[in-house]
Amino acid sequence: MAMAYAAAWFCFLSIFLNLVSLAIAAVRARPRRKPLLPPGVAPGVSIVRPLCGLDNFCEETLKSSFELDYPSYEIIFCVAQANDPAVPLARRLIARHPERPAQLIIGDEKMSVNPKLNNCVRGWDKARYDWIILADANVLMPKDYIQRLLASWRRRTGLVCSMPLGSHPRNFWAELECAFLNTFEARWQFCAEAMGLGFAQGKSMLWRREVLDKAGGIRALSAEIIEDAAATKLVRQQDLGVNLVTGGPFEQPLGFRTATEVWMRQARWARTRRKTFPLYYAPEIFAGPFLSCLAAAYAAFHFGVNVPGAILSVALLWYAPELLFAKALKWHVSSATPIALVLRDLMFPVIYIDAWLTDDFAWRGHEMSVREEEPSVERG
Repeated sequence: MAMAYAAAWFCFLSIFLNLVSLAIAAVRARPRRKPLLPPGVAPGVSIVRPLCGLDNFCEETLKSSFELDYPSYEIIFCVAQANDPAVPLARRLIARHPERPAQLIIGDEKMSVNPKLNNCVRGWDKARYDWIILADANVLMPKDYIQRLLASWRRRTGLVCSMPLGSHPRNFWAELECAFLNTFEARWQFCAEAMGLGFAQGKSMLWRREVLDKAGGIRALSAEIIEDAAATKLVRQQDLGVNLVTGGPFEQPLGFRTATEVWMRQARWARTRRKTFPLYYAPEIFAGPFLSCLAAAYAAFHFGVNVPGAILSVALLWYAPELLFAKALKWHVSSATPIALVLRDLMFPVIYIDAWLTDDFAWRGHEMSVREEEPSVERG
């Protein structure tokens, strides 16, 4: 019976910690009532956006770069191949907005195994300003995008970033990706930041040029297979912190997704987290309700309580607050969300184990590996 009591206490504790994490994230991610106005003295900002193919809502997200309510900024699009389908779109948008300084750089610098980083190097080198934002092409920028990033910079800040907030799903698999991105991954990142353990997220990263220059410049981000992990470690080595943007994450419109795309993306991120931060990755299995439901079933069986009823009770105590959390922050919630949350948490233990056993993954046609030997990158 001692094991049954321990299982019951584990169940209660995990539910309590889940509620605490939701409360912390709700405070840290609460949306602003009004957009931020530009600062009185607005420093110049360079926005570097690497391009690779056409994402869903690509025109909307790239167009948002030109519609920011900020007086002094430039846009630098970077693409590795001249025949990339994103090139005509970038040129068309630049031509439509002659009032905004913008340019397209074609050709990358193969200085790392990370194709995205290789694509950003020339853009970084061409940037005119000391404040530089690296932003993925699928980030939808609100009009106060730059202000919100700058407002999060503190005296001991080395980097400000934003994780993606899934929005505009058009099928169930995109709903599933929202379930991963929003109330799970974004929530736990806000909790980590609240504990002083901020992690970089490559979707939107605001840098002060001097921070990277002290470590050897943008090429120093090649120290890890992904620039997020390298950025986190580089900033911490300078005794600085990673802050998350004020007013909640920036949107990534999803559109249509396939089950394979969602699986491969989550598996890739899990494998890279396991490789770059293994001690932080190890306890991730406790972040979902899977072990809590097993503990509840074990305790209920030994106490003579209805086992399905115990599992259902844990699920309700876990998912109801999560749904309320998303609605309170005005994040995407639909009739499909509860099913997506359950499927996410059934997949999560499998993804977790897979990350410990598998090293290889593909990213936009590039074969990569987290093994210790130098990974290979195939450019198409």
